[in-house]
Amino acid sequence: MAVTAPADRTHVLRLELADEPGALLAALAPIADAGGNLLSVLHERGSVTPRGRIPVEVTVECQPDRFETVVGALEDAGVTVIDATAERYADAVTVLLVGDLVATDLSELLASVEECEAASVVEFALTDEPGVDHEASARLRMGVADGAAERALAAVRAVAAEAGVRVIEPLAGDRR
Repeated sequence: MAVTAPADRTHVLRLELADEPGALLAALAPIADAGGNLLSVLHERGSVTPRGRIPVEVTVECQPDRFETVVGALEDAGVTVIDATAERYADAVTVLLVGDLVATDLSELLASVEECEAASVVEFALTDEPGVDHEASARLRMGVADGAAERALAAVRAVAAEAGVRVIEPLAGDRR
């Protein structure tokens, strides 16, 4: 009987970092060194926690038995870990955002996805070249819990509508 390795799981780490050069890099290195695969980083540079630090949310993929090692490596490096949770996403949904994205508060849109209990930003790519009618586009890939794709899409639609950004959804072949 063959023994198979446990499947990688998605984990969300909420960190607090000092507002100084190199702090983010210093927090990401122990994650990679401990075997974590970085999926997304939401660095809220404009926000400050009650302790006067910068909130950062990191989505990491690793095997379940490595997760405690990742958290321990962060703590050993002096990084404040506020929350560390494991989430399993059974599906992925990718949408295209089109509009005046430079003037749009994209952090609000990404935060709205993260606030949706059933979704997490897995990948975000913004093009800096204007397309048709000089509008920019961005590709947003979300990991979603089984059966929760519509809730995640509704969160994106709501914030995009407020910002005047069009949502083209889902991109072919992504939703299972």
